[in-house]
Amino acid sequence: MEIKIGSNVIGENHPTYFIADISANHDGDLERAKLLIRLAAESGADAAKFQNFRAPEIVSDFGFRSMQDQVSHQATWMKSVFEVYQDASIPFEWTPILKEECDQAGIDYFSSPYDFEAIDMLDQYVPAYKIGSGEITWLEALERMANLGKPVILATGASDIGDVQRAVHTILRINPQLVLMQCNTNYTASDENFDHIHLRVLETFRVMFPDVILGLSDHTFGPTTVLGAVALGARVIEKHFTDDNDRVGPDHPFSMTPTTWRDMVDRTREMERALGSADKRVGENEQETVVIQRRCLRAARDIAKGEILSRKMIAVLRPATKGAIYPYEISQVIGAKAITDITAGQELRWTDLGE
Repeated sequence: MEIKIGSNVIGENHPTYFIADISANHDGDLERAKLLIRLAAESGADAAKFQNFRAPEIVSDFGFRSMQDQVSHQATWMKSVFEVYQDASIPFEWTPILKEECDQAGIDYFSSPYDFEAIDMLDQYVPAYKIGSGEITWLEALERMANLGKPVILATGASDIGDVQRAVHTILRINPQLVLMQCNTNYTASDENFDHIHLRVLETFRVMFPDVILGLSDHTFGPTTVLGAVALGARVIEKHFTDDNDRVGPDHPFSMTPTTWRDMVDRTREMERALGSADKRVGENEQETVVIQRRCLRAARDIAKGEILSRKMIAVLRPATKGAIYPYEISQVIGAKAITDITAGQELRWTDLGE
């Protein structure tokens, strides 16, 4: 399975595609958003992603105010949920500007839409649609994006396998270009979150949905989960991106920085090289090792022409000179006749033996 996003081909035999989720880390500043795009590109990202939502279209102020306490990562917010979303929203007018900045930086532009108008507005600007985990049960929105004919990237945080099946089947009925991402949507930046990533879900996805491309949307520090996901077949990675984890904002604390992002990409490229082929064979860089580390059959003493070889006359020693008889063939050598004189320590060859 392969799909194309922008100028990048995505698939098992292609390089991992990295999406830097700038999300709300622009802090409401267009110039800062453009700076983060440039930093992401310099750090090895293939795409920069934003989110197009408007507070009244994504959260209920009444609903959140009716909750007695804010929970999870929202418990640390100094403002109401509605106010935080309102502050983090991106004006639609930014879209062509951010797209142009991505073009100039040589990376793809993404934005996750959170209402129908945003879906339609983004169509002319994005090479694919990224669907956030929270939208996985909103089938109307999934269908609307799938119907636009572009690749769809679906995150699956805070969902069970039934939710995933429902969403995947909804999309695939319309559009076969799907990236399915394992995800855990705890944004607390706690080290305990590693206990809840469950990368082996990717193995389940591979079995249940063999015609999709696998990915990981992640909110932990460092490259650990990414390397594990790539080893399990993920070829699209999304992580949040900022230039400073100490800035005030909902996403800064758990985001990657230019330094950690570059390290993640570099380690992943090494991982891709190390994964190599599924065929077990002698490596090109092992050709000499085959000789110097393997054993072959050698004469344990001088052997005269006409002697019948016994086990005591045979030594099993390194190096395994090319053309020598290997140890697994020793039973065929015992009882054979030497048809030439063989010096002690000399490798045994079939051309030296007869019946």
